[in-house]
Amino acid sequence: MNVIKLANTPHLVERAALWFSDKWEIPVEAYRDSIQTSIANKNGIPQWYVVLNDEQQIIAGAGIIENDFHERKDLTPNLCALFVEVPYRNQNIARQLLDFARVDVSVFGFEKLYLVTDLSGFYEKCGWEFLTLVEDDEGELIKMYVADTVLKHKF
Repeated sequence: MNVIKLANTPHLVERAALWFSDKWEIPVEAYRDSIQTSIANKNGIPQWYVVLNDEQQIIAGAGIIENDFHERKDLTPNLCALFVEVPYRNQNIARQLLDFARVDVSVFGFEKLYLVTDLSGFYEKCGWEFLTLVEDDEGELIKMYVADTVLKHKF
């Protein structure tokens, strides 16, 4: 399965915006606007990615945005909205998305990519390191991870 960069595939904007909105309960307009911005500015942030199955259904996705709703505005850009449909989990699809995003953002000159999560153990297996606790927009502490953007292997 291949990772598709939405900035290069505008025909998927509406499907992707609806899919991300359904997974994360954020208004579809927010995703639509962010994906449209990535199309208009292919060489910057935000960026969005999806994976399709053989039937051309979206089965996984992720994005890169400036800040994923936390206090540390200096720790940017942030990977966000990573989701893999349940039947497709444990097939390295999330790792493919994470690695693709890391390589993609390196092209824009970023050396580090950050993410916030409440998961434990998963991101370490994918080459990410715990960095610190940050306060999210609701005042709760959440774990922040970091990864270098340049990987040893290529796609």
